[in-house]
Amino acid sequence: MGGGIFIIFFILAIVGVVVAMLYGHLGAKKRREVLAAWADAGGWHYTAGEVSSLEDRFPSFSQLQQGDNRYGFNVMRGRVGDLRAMAFDYHYQTYSTDSKGNRQTHHHEFSAVVVDSGLRLTGLSIRGESMFDKMKGAFGFDDIDFESAEFSRKFWVTSPSKRWAYDVLHQGTMEFLLESPRYSLEFEDGSQVMALRSRKFKPPEFDQALELITGVLDRIPKDIRAALAE
Repeated sequence: MGGGIFIIFFILAIVGVVVAMLYGHLGAKKRREVLAAWADAGGWHYTAGEVSSLEDRFPSFSQLQQGDNRYGFNVMRGRVGDLRAMAFDYHYQTYSTDSKGNRQTHHHEFSAVVVDSGLRLTGLSIRGESMFDKMKGAFGFDDIDFESAEFSRKFWVTSPSKRWAYDVLHQGTMEFLLESPRYSLEFEDGSQVMALRSRKFKPPEFDQALELITGVLDRIPKDIRAALAE
């Protein structure tokens, strides 16, 4: 009797795994179709397969350097206005060990948009402030504070140059970010700006991310933009 129950549970487990794999396959297929249509509508080029060089192409973006087995997929290349841009899903994996010493693999996926600003930028990170950030602040590991108390409370901002952070995040840009959907923004020491979240985007969220990046870039004061373009 006990053996029969074990066999039933084993079969049910196998069926569950097969169903989960089928569901995941169909979901990935549907996402490819939806993103291909989004790219086509915007005149972008779409590549469904894995692209393993993104972490090398964008070495300043720490989010692309996490874990092992890193690669992009559903990669879309195009333009937003006059600027070159790229949008993609990204995968990496990490590991943990349970109490019995068994190693477990954890797969992580998120989406990102990268825009080439055409300007000489300085590193800058802008993201929503978390409870962990508040704890760090209590121990002296603080971020850059701004005149807007609301902005400083809601965003965690770091940069090697406070002057640069203040130049980019003046009152108009802070108001824009407070009113916009929440994404993490990363300026590299170069010309690229990346917007991302900790999960995969729906197609409208790729548009939101592009609008957020260009909105911040457009609000950089004209005299500073002129100097950065030289």
